[in-house]
Amino acid sequence: MPTYLFEAIDAATGREIKDTVEAPTEAEAQATIRAMGYMVTKLKAGKAKAKTAAGVKKKPGRTFAIGGVKTKDLTLFTRQLSILQDAGLPILRSLKVLADMQQPGRLKNSLLDVCDEIEGGTTLSEAMSKSPKAFNRLYCNMIRAGEAGGALEVILRRLAEFMERSQSLKRKVKGAMVYPIVVVSVAVGILTFIMLKIVPQFKKIFDDFGSELPPMTQILIDTSNWVANYWFLIPAIPFGINLVIKGIKMIPYGRMGWDLFTLKAPIFGQLVEKNIMSRSTRTLGTLLASGVPILEALNITKETCGNMMFEKLFQKVSDSIRDGNAIAKPLKEFSVPPFNFVSWLFWTAFFPGIGALLYLTKYKKRVVDDLVVNMVDVGEESGELDTMLYKVSDTYDEEVAVLTESLTSLMEPLLIIFLGGAVGFIVIALFLPLIKLIQDLS
Repeated sequence: MPTYLFEAIDAATGREIKDTVEAPTEAEAQATIRAMGYMVTKLKAGKAKAKTAAGVKKKPGRTFAIGGVKTKDLTLFTRQLSILQDAGLPILRSLKVLADMQQPGRLKNSLLDVCDEIEGGTTLSEAMSKSPKAFNRLYCNMIRAGEAGGALEVILRRLAEFMERSQSLKRKVKGAMVYPIVVVSVAVGILTFIMLKIVPQFKKIFDDFGSELPPMTQILIDTSNWVANYWFLIPAIPFGINLVIKGIKMIPYGRMGWDLFTLKAPIFGQLVEKNIMSRSTRTLGTLLASGVPILEALNITKETCGNMMFEKLFQKVSDSIRDGNAIAKPLKEFSVPPFNFVSWLFWTAFFPGIGALLYLTKYKKRVVDDLVVNMVDVGEESGELDTMLYKVSDTYDEEVAVLTESLTSLMEPLLIIFLGGAVGFIVIALFLPLIKLIQDLS
């Protein structure tokens, strides 16, 4: 098949693209390039690709790759594949075009493997399921549903929209956390420098005069001595806490305890819970709208929710459906968390004094709101369960966005108050003995 060299402008980003495309004629080459979202500025026929002695085109080689595929790259690939399918290109040619566009890595290797499998006679979903590091169960099941229903382009478009919405929500949450993390890191660095370099100089002055120091100054000097002697604990403590949490999470009961703690923790617990509900309802709604059976859809949602409490909830809902029940009733019945001793320990450790009591007052609160239960109930009655799940997800998306902005707005004054209080304490503690010395000298 002839190869065409082209130069184009990406309509979405405005950047210049130089690449090749295979097509029977120049007109089809232009159509393929436009379907990829590019505006053609130059197109010319290139040399045919080298062939082996048997007359078969040489397959591109795979490159060494570590890890999985970035969600951002997979989302972009899904959107591009849906565009090519809407344009009417055969699936194999679409995959080859997109594989040629990818940078060397896991996704390119997986697409080449998928092309080989399809050429061997397997379906697209079966071929993708053989590359689990690139295409998870949710992805493969939606593709399988699209193939069965003869609406692969619709499923790809729906899958692309689902991934784009998930990416957007994740970016908002991550973006909101950048500011407080940077400010806290800088503040810790500045305060550590003051404790290591500035306070010891004042301590020498105070020692030379030999006068009794005020309590605030003594506390500051003791803190400075501790930082000077044990400075390595400042990064080691959070690192050690993280290792302990990871070790606890390796045990199922411990993982349940940590997940329950993150769901019920003050302020951030709401954000975690709403984020999980948004992702889970959107996943389940997308799978049901794509024609995936309800039990399979619940199992996939369970695997992708990322929280053990919700995993057990969806498993119990699935078991209840097998017994002939509807979704709404078990969703409400099994959404009450059990008492977990590990979660109680986390509350006691992170909130000394009141944490244990707070946990006992909050742990029985359901993780699924009445809004979700009622919407699911209405969806089952009307036969529009997927639509109702979409509406629930949209509602929680908005709540997550509002809560994220509120937390960011709340953190700014709190961080300013913390920094101002720390600096004010240091200044007062250093100047109190100086004032006393001046008074004694006068």
